Amino acid sequence: MQLLSSQITGFMENSSWIRKMFESGIALKKQYGEDAVCDFSLGNPDVPTPAMVGEILHDLAKETSAPFTFGYMPNGGFPWARQIIADLIKKEQGVELTADDTVLTCGAAGAMNAFFRAVMEPGDEVLAVAPFFVEYGFYASNHQATFRTVMAKPDTFELDIDAIDAAITSNTRALIINSPNNPTGAVYTKEEIMKLAAVLEKHNKSNNRPIFLISDEPYRFLAFDGIDVPSVLPLYDYAVVISSFSKNLSMAGERVGYIAVTPRMDSRQQLINGLMLTNRILGFVNPPVVGQHMLKAALETQVDPSIYEKRRDAMAKVLADAGYDFHIPKGAFYFFPKAPGGDDVAFCNRLMEEKILAVPGTGFGGPGYFRLTFCVEEEVINRSAEGFKRAIRSVA
Repeated sequence: MQLLSSQITGFMENSSWIRKMFESGIALKKQYGEDAVCDFSLGNPDVPTPAMVGEILHDLAKETSAPFTFGYMPNGGFPWARQIIADLIKKEQGVELTADDTVLTCGAAGAMNAFFRAVMEPGDEVLAVAPFFVEYGFYASNHQATFRTVMAKPDTFELDIDAIDAAITSNTRALIINSPNNPTGAVYTKEEIMKLAAVLEKHNKSNNRPIFLISDEPYRFLAFDGIDVPSVLPLYDYAVVISSFSKNLSMAGERVGYIAVTPRMDSRQQLINGLMLTNRILGFVNPPVVGQHMLKAALETQVDPSIYEKRRDAMAKVLADAGYDFHIPKGAFYFFPKAPGGDDVAFCNRLMEEKILAVPGTGFGGPGYFRLTFCVEEEVINRSAEGFKRAIRSVA
């Protein structure tokens, strides 16, 4: 007897390589012990949340008065919380926003689903720059949209503007960029984004509907070596920013995210109203009360980026000493080296024999590479060095 829809059955059969490797890691740790396995599979921040988050939780546990009511609210979040996000975006993106230009959501995933539900018609296309975060395709399919990818430039992972231009059709409704990028660590330059905006504007002139530019930015805070992460909201009339506090406040499980709409967009209030509705009818109803109070307390602080920079340098040394071909990530907390021998799945299986967990690039639309996350302790990174050497030597 069939219990699940054919679509969900298909999703399960093609589920994320990240989760597959994570589950393999659980088995390895049971067999050999936690300290024997070097797990670089899951981008789950291990750096503690800022102290202010704990303090607000302590206050919340004692407080029973109106400021900490747990009742319903407007579907886009408390007005004061939306204003906090508007002020944050003003600082980050250099544009004048009001609370009415933002919607708080249940994480960036909730934000993207609410957005797709608001703007997509069956058969519309969502383009994403590959390598990409694998869940994008599932989110698009949730709303009967076709998901397609355009490869970034090999090795450097810069935007391939000509390829994007060629890939756009009359059905293209949105393009997703993710910078700093998961899984490559690339950070797109302002010049790249301006060229991208010009391409989208060109196609908008011949379409009845605009193409939205979705900038997914949970790693905005984590750029290295003084690199600037350019703002998209001032550069394109149909730009939206989607983000969360999973990484910069180490609150991945609290599920607080947001959408911000460029003030350049005509009739943007219509889009905001649509997002308020879809945030509700998709079942999220409203963002978490506790999470919004956490933001109020902690948004002026964040986890220490220098911790991740030290880990990046440690991982770079391990890979370089072993002879891997890779680019130093400019942001986020991932390396995306070339898979020795070219078969990323086979090489990740070889690494598993060394009790090292990595994720095949195939899972991100980047075959021939593999992903390593360095949001783990330096001791784990350093302990992996000999295993990485043995693995690459075995396929040389």
